[in-house]
Amino acid sequence: MILVTGGAGYIGSHVNKQLNRNGYETVVVDNLINGHAEAVKWGTLETADLGDTDRLRFLFDKYRFDTVFHFAAFAYVGESVNEPAKYYRNNVVNTINLLDAMREYDSKRIVFSSSCATYGVPESVPINEDAPQKPINPYGRTKLMMEQILEDYNEAYSIEYCCLRYFNAAGADPDGDIGENHDPETHLIPLILDAAADESKSICIYGTDYPTPDGSCIRDYIHVKDLADAHVRAMDHLVRSNKSCCINLGNGTGFSVLEVVDAVKRVTGKDIRMEISPRRPGDPPELIGSNELAGKLLGWEPQFKDIDTIISHAWLWHQKLNQGIGSRE
Repeated sequence: MILVTGGAGYIGSHVNKQLNRNGYETVVVDNLINGHAEAVKWGTLETADLGDTDRLRFLFDKYRFDTVFHFAAFAYVGESVNEPAKYYRNNVVNTINLLDAMREYDSKRIVFSSSCATYGVPESVPINEDAPQKPINPYGRTKLMMEQILEDYNEAYSIEYCCLRYFNAAGADPDGDIGENHDPETHLIPLILDAAADESKSICIYGTDYPTPDGSCIRDYIHVKDLADAHVRAMDHLVRSNKSCCINLGNGTGFSVLEVVDAVKRVTGKDIRMEISPRRPGDPPELIGSNELAGKLLGWEPQFKDIDTIISHAWLWHQKLNQGIGSRE
């Protein structure tokens, strides 16, 4: 039996679907603060918070999980700066609660949702796994702390782990079953889609004076379906090799903010109103991840690399949400 914490959220729900499609039985544990019950269309949903250790032990005793996929975390960078206590308590302390339940009930494998935020401002791109990890905000620090704690738990208690550091998750389930819609929404592609769907809205471009071809930031957008595939492969790798690891998950190709806006125009046939604002502090000009190690260890490479394809899937989901028939994240 597989546990998926935070499986009612954006990435967790896609991984949960992929696991069930591959024939695995899953239990989703989510407190539904940011996730949504209607996104759990596969497996069993148990409402719980990882801060409730009694409830957590009850679920481990009931289901006897052999593998854990851990997505339950707060993930707003700005909020983490303003409310660091909230992030350290939820992302770090509650993950330790989870690991201690794994110890008690002899659950020996965990696939951990980490982040490229652990690298901070990179010294060079593409970023590989040996790059210095110097996070610049509490969110990134919580992810790095958990990577270090997992290393210690592996050494002391033989809990095997795979930390997946992904870049900008984007797109939606190609079947249209689930997708992305946060509250508040901070991700670029759904914000541009909002502006495409409602001509009264605009998209803010933070900085057009970066040392990039068009002056706007370049980022690595990885399709959420490709992320789901990589997570399942990470579990298979742990089963096969018994070797813990940390792996980047990225498209390997970067797209500038203005290129993404142009792609949305092509896909939707809509014009996009833009507002130009100064750079945001801490925004590096370019973030692109190397996926060479993921190919070597997991046999994985992105299948949806084209930005128009990523946006097409996101646009179909966005329209479904606007019609009131999609689950929300």
